[in-house]
Amino acid sequence: MWRRIKWPFVLVASVALLVAFRKPAEKYFDIAKSLDIFATLFKEVNAYYVDEVEPQKLIRKGIDGMLASLDPYTDYIPEDDLESFRITTTGQYGGIGALIGVINKRTIVTHPYRSFPAFRSGIHVGDELVAIDGKNLQGKSTSEVSALLKGQPKTDLELKVKRYGQRDIITFKITREKITLANIGYYGLVEANTGYIKLDDFTPGASREVADALHALKQQGATRLILDLRDNPGGLLHEAVNIVSLFVAKGQEVVSTKGKVEDWNKQYKTLNNPIDTEIPMAILVNDGSASASEIVAGSLQDYDRAVLIGRKTFGKGLVQTTRPLAYNAQLKVTTAKYYIPSGRCIQALDYTHRKEDGTVNKMADSLKSEFRTKHGRKVYDGGGLDPDIVMQEEFLSVVAASMVSDGLIFDYATRYCGENPTPPALNTFHITDKDYEKFLDFLKAQKFSYATMLEKNTNQLIEVAKEERYYNDMETQLSGLKNKVEALKSTDFTRFKTEIVGLLEEQIAFHYNLNEGQAAVSTSRDQTILEARKILNDTGAYNKTLSTSDALAPKP
Repeated sequence: MWRRIKWPFVLVASVALLVAFRKPAEKYFDIAKSLDIFATLFKEVNAYYVDEVEPQKLIRKGIDGMLASLDPYTDYIPEDDLESFRITTTGQYGGIGALIGVINKRTIVTHPYRSFPAFRSGIHVGDELVAIDGKNLQGKSTSEVSALLKGQPKTDLELKVKRYGQRDIITFKITREKITLANIGYYGLVEANTGYIKLDDFTPGASREVADALHALKQQGATRLILDLRDNPGGLLHEAVNIVSLFVAKGQEVVSTKGKVEDWNKQYKTLNNPIDTEIPMAILVNDGSASASEIVAGSLQDYDRAVLIGRKTFGKGLVQTTRPLAYNAQLKVTTAKYYIPSGRCIQALDYTHRKEDGTVNKMADSLKSEFRTKHGRKVYDGGGLDPDIVMQEEFLSVVAASMVSDGLIFDYATRYCGENPTPPALNTFHITDKDYEKFLDFLKAQKFSYATMLEKNTNQLIEVAKEERYYNDMETQLSGLKNKVEALKSTDFTRFKTEIVGLLEEQIAFHYNLNEGQAAVSTSRDQTILEARKILNDTGAYNKTLSTSDALAPKP
């Protein structure tokens, strides 16, 4: 029997249907109206503004301003920038395979990638680029120099470099190749049965590289694994899914995406047979671990498949898609949010609801929702991933940070390796006290100076006291404070010696043997790696961390 339908219900339904049909039309009218206003506004500015305007530059600023109101990941890519965008997303380009940078106003080779033309030709870390094909490089930016180095594979270039300790300019004739950058910076054993993989990117082939590294480590005797995702900004989603597939049974959900275009919503599951679903794992994360890194770490945390160690992750739960535009331009646009197996989205910032001043709030702790892992552990959404074991954040001292930013640690490593060309045994490498004294003499010769925040604040306090005419009454105390601060600062080279020496040793080791050299020095003293080794060596603690105990669950 049909139920009688009441007239108020019919009226409400009709109004709702009318609104549903009107809204798209109204929206399209608003779009057409806004574009018309923009076009006529630009025409009037171009015609009547007091000075000449550059149309492309003005329009670009308008586009950038519009997209900036959305989120930092939605971006306009003009045709001129497509090559750089392609290199970023694929890790491929035509060139000699060397990273360059400006250090103390000189264009320096900071990393000749192993196995590529620059490395094979004998280019060293620290070599100064002087000329390319006869073109003097003095005063040129890194982008200009990079453009000269890049080119079609199988084309030649002549590179002139200046090397510390050698009087004459060295000339290299190098043939460009197709360069495909590796996603793994380093892998190896950090102890007899513990493998370590440092994954830096998620460009094409990342999952294959991790699989190959895992096989190699297991053959070397690894029965435990550390996967280091610190400072990995992410990349291709399908590479993240395939990496999770290495450690989780086939057919398990890794991530799902949900956006405005429902046809694009998708659930991603493990498609391949895993390599090892049992090997104890620790995943290292920090606030530089984002996007695809968080998918890998979050999915394996949700399945209680790995212990997360380090610092809270960045919190990027947004997915971008590239769309073609006119004149070979591209739009990289945020199209969805992603959700990991427990159901949580770890996006930290709410770009949809900006404050009146345009700033964006992080999600308040009180608004975060609770979710559960496979074994019932509490986890939370809305602010990145909380590690299972939290490590204290480590900050460089001001003096050490200033040495790094001024390029003095790098320059001294270049000098050290030039004066000591035969590499030492890097796994036991330490600089001597005499070497450290030589470094301090080097700093004096370079007229190194820096200002601590305490020093700045003390000087500001004195200036404020003078402006407000309290200085005469406080001169003795303020002068004493300033003298005390200066006395403390004078001990920095002793106070922070261990930290400075560690930076020097790592950079010198990198100069000698690139990532492998640096890893030989750093992995044995990295506190987060040491914590990972500790938990992996303690089966009881490892299993307890992945248990349902709420006492172990990180709180937002």
